Amino acid sequence: MKTKLLLKKLSAYFPKKIADSRDYIGIQVNKIKEETNTIFLCLDFDEITYDYIIKNHLEDKIDLIITHHPFIFGKKSKVLKFDEKKRLLYEKMEQLNIPIYSYHTNFDTGKNGMNDALAESLDLQNIKQLQLEPMARGGELKEEMDVIEFSHYALEKLKVDYGTLINEGKKRIKTVAIIGGGGWHSYEIAQKENYDIFISGDIPHHGRRGVVTSKYNFLNVPHEVERIFMPQMEKVLKSINSDFEILSLNHEDLPLLICNKSNCISLK
Repeated sequence: MKTKLLLKKLSAYFPKKIADSRDYIGIQVNKIKEETNTIFLCLDFDEITYDYIIKNHLEDKIDLIITHHPFIFGKKSKVLKFDEKKRLLYEKMEQLNIPIYSYHTNFDTGKNGMNDALAESLDLQNIKQLQLEPMARGGELKEEMDVIEFSHYALEKLKVDYGTLINEGKKRIKTVAIIGGGGWHSYEIAQKENYDIFISGDIPHHGRRGVVTSKYNFLNVPHEVERIFMPQMEKVLKSINSDFEILSLNHEDLPLLICNKSNCISLK
């Protein structure tokens, strides 16, 4: 398939105009090839991803690498000047002549993107964008749950082993809002729009204190829930052209959780 046509069709799902104005999406290194048949997907392109491609002799097979997180986040000249590891990897990719293209906050916000996929994985009903935060998705559980029960349920559905819960709000959960990654700051919008709990990640101490004093529920999950990017993007790509060969690497394991028993609630 002509690569320009592929990117045009993807832009119908994830247009650049819906990305955060501070984001660095699009082409990251090298020029796109005229034809694309084999696409490699990953959450982040890093040294591990590069080594995997070389070890498996994929460098002559891959026409396009699509990542979620931008390979170069910032002004390219500045990043390559001050980040030696990134510069060396950038130069290696130039030698391979494989283009890297990133869909980040436009994928998070767009229809059939990250947050639609996360909301669907929770089996929410009546999924919709939040009115004041179009990146977030909200919906309803089929059955109301206790907040602790729901938290275990959510971790299982999101395929992560642990999370941290602030349960200062309602004790029964029916409505849920979610943003993958580091969208913690939108908890105030979710509370204002009457969702019983908000799910996101990367919440700092001052954010936790804000949730507590707001008397709200917040389930903090690892950023790695965004690994759903690979199967979701594959689904979109296959809808565009079922003949695409899609390769991917899910290499981002969760850090080990070290926990005192008095602070842990486990189903086991």
